[in-house]
Amino acid sequence: MTETPGGTAESDEALLLTVAQRVVRLRMEVPAVLFLESVRPLSFVGSQAMVFFQPFAQALFPWNQYERFTQLVSDRDNLERLTRLIEAEADAREAREKEARRARREKGS
Repeated sequence: MTETPGGTAESDEALLLTVAQRVVRLRMEVPAVLFLESVRPLSFVGSQAMVFFQPFAQALFPWNQYERFTQLVSDRDNLERLTRLIEAEADAREAREKEARRARREKGS
């Protein structure tokens, strides 16, 4: 990964991971992935819409993170990274839940 303007690659990856984890925690991975895949061709327009909705979104993100996130999603590669992170987090959650169900079944038997 290379350094990007306004932040380091590590901090960008951490921000995208935080967003992915929150999406998965809210169990919104399917709509989020569908949305990200459908708006990828319009990523710059979408990032500008995020600037417009900034006052509402500040309830979810601190100002500096939200501003950096709008910069990140204007790049299609970052949308792809975010999509893959959401999918990986959802897979990990599903594996944990499956293991917990298996453990409960074994304990009950």
